[in-house]
Amino acid sequence: MPKVRVLLADDHTVVVEGLRSLLKDTFDLVSIVYDGRALLDAAERLQPDVIVTDISMPLMNGLDAVRHIRLRQPDAKVIVLTMHRDTQLAAEAFRAGVSGYVLKVSPSEELITAIREVAQGKSYVTSLMAKDLITLLIEAGRQPRKDAGSPLTPRQREVLQLIAEGRTMKEVASILKISPRTAESHKYEIMQVLGLQNTAELVQYAMRSKLISE
Repeated sequence: MPKVRVLLADDHTVVVEGLRSLLKDTFDLVSIVYDGRALLDAAERLQPDVIVTDISMPLMNGLDAVRHIRLRQPDAKVIVLTMHRDTQLAAEAFRAGVSGYVLKVSPSEELITAIREVAQGKSYVTSLMAKDLITLLIEAGRQPRKDAGSPLTPRQREVLQLIAEGRTMKEVASILKISPRTAESHKYEIMQVLGLQNTAELVQYAMRSKLISE
């Protein structure tokens, strides 16, 4: 039986090396990438069986990358591997289209189990959060339905993350392949939508929204 083909995305070298050692004998580790845009590229080019991605990554965060991937590849199977023990964030991840949520502090065997389960079309939630996540989803089901989505468009979220990472508007334009004038227009619209006054407030909002790490 062929090994499950896994694509790994994480921008921390120490974490990556540990995961490489953990996964290489059990799975076919087809590639390792270090930012969200490289993940989009590799997912489309390599068509892995399972993608394992962090949330906090440069250029594009893991959840926005998942949203893009699922638009192009509706059957893509994705596991989030993160330090964020946050049930609201986990629920958002599943709404974005992931099939698994595992913490970096989880036992190493749990990630291996998660990959096997997800590769078979199942879902997986770390045992460290399963009870809290189920409680959250049950409570949410009892409440009137609200739009839990971001007030920003996908493009605006991309621009916001790059600004929050300290990129100049010229750099933002170059990365997104748009004109500097269009990038500035997006920034203005973001500030209008969010009711923010300056770049510092944009950075704070990006941190609260987990677009970048604090």
